[in-house]
Formats: sequence, structure tokens, C-alpha cells
Amino acid sequence: MAGHSKWANIKHRKERSDKLKGKMFSRLAKEIISAVKQGGADPKANPRLRLAIQKAKVANFPNDNIERNIKKASSGEQENFESVTYEIYGYGGVGIIVEAMTDNKNRTASDMRIAINKKGGTIASPGSVAFNFDRKGVIQIEKKGQNEDKLFNDAIEAGAEDFESTEEGFMVVTDPTELYAVKEKLDVQKWESNEADIQMIPKTLVACNEEARLSNLALVEWIEELDDVDAVYHNMDV
Repeated sequence: MAGHSKWANIKHRKERSDKLKGKMFSRLAKEIISAVKQGGADPKANPRLRLAIQKAKVANFPNDNIERNIKKASSGEQENFESVTYEIYGYGGVGIIVEAMTDNKNRTASDMRIAINKKGGTIASPGSVAFNFDRKGVIQIEKKGQNEDKLFNDAIEAGAEDFESTEEGFMVVTDPTELYAVKEKLDVQKWESNEADIQMIPKTLVACNEEARLSNLALVEWIEELDDVDAVYHNMDV
């Protein structure tokens, strides 16, 4: 089972990033465009696009905007977005992973250098931080009086690797390649999820003193504000 404190780290990240509705809508639009570019404009034949549309609807992203972004991506008038990942050494031995989606890698790289210059940390070589994390599919389901035993059985039968109950809700963990398939099987069983995404889960957490903790949070919060950044993960015990 994944530790509760690991999910607390994820919750902190989401609370920070989702406060800005405009940034969230921009991220959803990029996910739709990227999904169309990679798998086509038909949601029935493109599971990644189906999930992107579902996420957009949960966030009250207007249907007109969904259709507009699908058409733009299909017509070729929209630049493609590329996924880029940065690995950073923070304070006190904490590892930080930044995932961004951008149509201009040079701009994103410049923004990351400015963040490091302003808030500290060091850009790490690829893989030197990531080996401390597991890449997993995560489906979040609100409790709302749900039958935990039934959800557990349905999740395992659908192909989930792990399951956890937290104060905020239930977490169904999957192999990243099975996220879409597991979610669709749970949808058939009428389990309504409020988020489904691929995330980086820390294998172990790093304890650090208060000075390092505050410095790491300041760095994470600065990076989260960057336009191209979609997610920031860390292995600090908060």
C-alpha cells in the first residue's frame, strides 16, 4: 500500500496548481490537443482523448472549447505540444520532478533556469531523481458513502495494482499503460471518478529541517506558477 503521507504530497501539489482556474483550463486544452495529435479526433477510437474530455467535463471546461480544440488540432493550424521533464535536486536531499507541456522548449528551459536562479536548487541529469519515483496511473474516487469493499473488489478485477482509502477519498492505482482500460471498466460499474491521471509517486520520503522545507516549498510553488508546467512532484515529507 502507498503511504498516506505520499498522497498528502500529491494533494499539496494539486491544491497549489488548481487554484488558478485559467491555468487549469489551459492545461486541459493542451491535453486535448496533444491527445488528438497522437491518436486522432475520434474519442471512440482514442482512449487518451476520451479521458482528456472526461477530465475537462469534470472541471466544467465548456463543451464549445472542447470541440474547438479538437478541430484546431485536427486541422493542423495548432502547433503540437511536446512533453518535457526536468529533474531537480532541492534542499536537504529532496528530489523534484517537473512535467511540462510546451510548444516552445527554449522558452520552458529559460523559465526553469530563472526559477533555479531565483529559488535555488540544481538541475539534475536525467534519471538521477526519477529512480526514486514510480510512474503510476491514479484514479481518485470520492467517498460519499461508497461501499469500500465493493470498490476494492471491482478495482482489482478491473486490473488495478493497488487500492487505498484516505480521508479525502479512494485511490485506485494502476500500471500507467492500464490507466485508461481500468477507468473505463470502473465507469461501467458506475464508479464515478473525479480525476484520473498518470502521476509520479515517491518510493520513500525525505525528512528535512524547517529551513529546507520552506525553501523547497517556495521553489515548488514558483515552478507551479509557470505557464507551461503541468505537474510538480517531490519526495519531501511534508
